[in-house]
Amino acid sequence: MRKTTTLALLATGLIALGCGAGAADKASDSSSDTQASSSSGDEGGAKAEEKPAKTAKIGQPARDGKFEFTVKSSKCGVAKIGSDVLGAKAQGQFCLVTVNVKNIGKEAQMFDGSSQKAYAADGTEYSADTGAAIYANKNAETFLNDINPGNQVTGVVVFDIPKNVKLAKLELHDSMFSGGVDVTLG
Repeated sequence: MRKTTTLALLATGLIALGCGAGAADKASDSSSDTQASSSSGDEGGAKAEEKPAKTAKIGQPARDGKFEFTVKSSKCGVAKIGSDVLGAKAQGQFCLVTVNVKNIGKEAQMFDGSSQKAYAADGTEYSADTGAAIYANKNAETFLNDINPGNQVTGVVVFDIPKNVKLAKLELHDSMFSGGVDVTLG
């Protein structure tokens, strides 16, 4: 009986992975379609427009897949988020990054705060702290939130980094499978 249950769980997991791989192929196909259609127009202008889209600064829109991100602010050095009763304490320091996310696609897309990454100047990668983000966002807008086409949300993505580290850039993604877009913080 136990062997049958284990095999059933394993088969279910493999099927789920297969479905996820198809979604990844679809996501990469749609992003390459977007790139191909944007480069089919005025070639000189399209190439000049693509470079700013790959790296942006705070306050500038940057696109990845179906999302347009605008980082509004970044605040580090926060020791605790939430109230005394309910909250999260940083292992090092929290960096709170306020981001506006707009769906520029033609269908709903889920925004997942855990797909976002931050980097120090030396290239060290930090992942988002989704547990702490629950306390930083009143409406939990950065955790698994579907955004319909044309709509936008603003939320806080939280990173727990060592006290002596300063973040240099963010890598923002419309999904865990996308290439991402860089936003410099300095």
